[in-house]
Amino acid sequence: MSFGEAVKSGFSNYVKFGGRASRSEFWWFILFVSIIGIILSIIDNAVGAGSIIYGIWSLAILLPVLGLYFRRLHDTDRSAWWLLIGLIPFIGAIVLIVFWVGNGTADTNKYGAPVS
Repeated sequence: MSFGEAVKSGFSNYVKFGGRASRSEFWWFILFVSIIGIILSIIDNAVGAGSIIYGIWSLAILLPVLGLYFRRLHDTDRSAWWLLIGLIPFIGAIVLIVFWVGNGTADTNKYGAPVS
């Protein structure tokens, strides 16, 4: 999946918490969100707006990113409940990153057919 397709898919599936998301879809969308977040943070600092613009952006992408987290975990045949491990400082984030970097299941799993 290309960068543009991943961004489009991320926003078009913004409240889809079921199904699966490929690694490329996940990482391209995370890259897009991070770049926009950095740019908006710089703009906030330049105009002295505190974090207002960045805060609005964070709220706007909350559901799309959450849905993407769920679908990526589903691709690795894990429940979305695994997101709660992220509450454990440092270790939880590392575990989630390892899950997200890993290959998805090649065959159909309980969350659906594999995505390309």
